[in-house]
Amino acid sequence: MFASEMLAIGSAVCIALSSMFINELNGRVQLLRLARWQLTSSFIMTSIAATIVGGWATLDMWQIEALIGSSIAGIVIASTTYFAAIYSVGPRVTALLFSLAAPFALALGYLDLGETITAQQGVGVVLVLIGIVIAIGIRRRRPAPMIPLADAEPIEQPLPPLHRISALGITLGIITALGQAVGSLLARPAMAAGAEPFAAMAVRAGFATLIFWAILLLPLPGVRSNERPQPRDLGLAVTASFFGTALGMSLLMAALQTGNVGLVSTLSSMTPVVILPMVWVRSGKMPRPLAWAGAAIAIIGTALISVK
Repeated sequence: MFASEMLAIGSAVCIALSSMFINELNGRVQLLRLARWQLTSSFIMTSIAATIVGGWATLDMWQIEALIGSSIAGIVIASTTYFAAIYSVGPRVTALLFSLAAPFALALGYLDLGETITAQQGVGVVLVLIGIVIAIGIRRRRPAPMIPLADAEPIEQPLPPLHRISALGITLGIITALGQAVGSLLARPAMAAGAEPFAAMAVRAGFATLIFWAILLLPLPGVRSNERPQPRDLGLAVTASFFGTALGMSLLMAALQTGNVGLVSTLSSMTPVVILPMVWVRSGKMPRPLAWAGAAIAIIGTALISVK
């Protein structure tokens, strides 16, 4: 397999791992604090890497401006909703909703760049939507167990209420996918012009870091957390940042530099499938067959959208 394809698959694995680590912080670390930890550590790691490889020299001012625009959509907005979605609906559903980035990117290319949408790509969009509905939209109620009675017919035991996926969580996941698509569109010219991946990510993460630390100055409720940070939580956040923003996204940008855009986009979108064994190992429960089927259908749809 070619290097770019390996980089793309590595990106999918890293982002899946990052989601699992973030989910461990649910209920323990406030959302804005998590964003500050994540982005600050990402900026430090990517800046060091960019300095080592000489990446700063590959950036012109227009590229920096494009990457800042990409940061607003793809990190300031999308990262916040991404963390919130994981907290709300979990890493598996968030990863699945993230596959909507491909249809959104297709629509943005049509609206902004005048790109043509083929019949194959239209089918791909439909498959992505079908895969998501199959994986998270179908809930079957098992027959109620019967309670035997000594002097009468058995009666049905009341079932606990069905676990329903939060509409807010789904909305947050959709916003994440849209923000990622817009961020990728804005970063595309800078990357195509030869911006080094670590330097590009450092610019994006650095700008977002400034925004999130500046938010602390706002006199708004919920901006500051009064709880004392725990070293273990900070370690998990930094680990998630390493696998997600620092390594995962840098691998993706490196893959886009040298590989076929459609194939790289498809392989890097395998996170909804890659994350299923991780969820299985962590929870001890195998995801439902519909979860596997829905994720696979969504990836096939992404392939039809991306590969020409």
